[in-house]
Amino acid sequence: MTTRVGVITFPGSLDDKDAARAVRRAGGEAVPLWHADRDLHGVDAVILPGGFSYGDYLRCGAIARFAPVMTELVPAARAGLPVLGICNGFQILCEAHLLPGALTRNSGLRFVSKDVRLRMESTATPWTRQFAAGQEITVVLKSGEGAYMAGPVTLAELGARGLVVARYAGANPNGSAAGIAGICNEAGNVVGLMPHPEHAIDALTGPSADGLGFFASVLLAAERT
Repeated sequence: MTTRVGVITFPGSLDDKDAARAVRRAGGEAVPLWHADRDLHGVDAVILPGGFSYGDYLRCGAIARFAPVMTELVPAARAGLPVLGICNGFQILCEAHLLPGALTRNSGLRFVSKDVRLRMESTATPWTRQFAAGQEITVVLKSGEGAYMAGPVTLAELGARGLVVARYAGANPNGSAAGIAGICNEAGNVVGLMPHPEHAIDALTGPSADGLGFFASVLLAAERT
């Protein structure tokens, strides 16, 4: 049975089609979900893609957090549904309190668009099982408010509990605390990632095919449940 992965489109989403393509490339079925939906349509996992939901008014992700679809997604995520928030999706997950901390303006106050190296820190999530701990991959970063910030206690807990999913390898491109590029919740099913793996699923259209591992991982995880 084909794994069904929902991809939410908010007004202002830019990378929903790219995320859906990545799901299909990995062998899954991409199920479109609209921000006004009040039903997740029985999907096995959900992706919140990048973009500028609701124009990034107030704060990035602050309005999307109250979208009707989130009233279904938040309890489902807390019950164990695998959820991946990419870039703006990561911001939404933090605003919805599914992940701790916040994404703030990049150091230098400049939009960053470049290929980046990530060091995979955790392979214990449904989204990262096909990676090796310490493996370095190349994906795309494109954001203006991508610097992850949290208080010292939260940062210490993230490190001690193995909840940092990925860090920037080498130079820190946006000033994220401790070089953090992605984190997960305590259960591991909810992952937020600032760079874009969906733009690195084949060497022809991206800097590498390294990002495909995120999507292949969740399909494998769903097959085993």
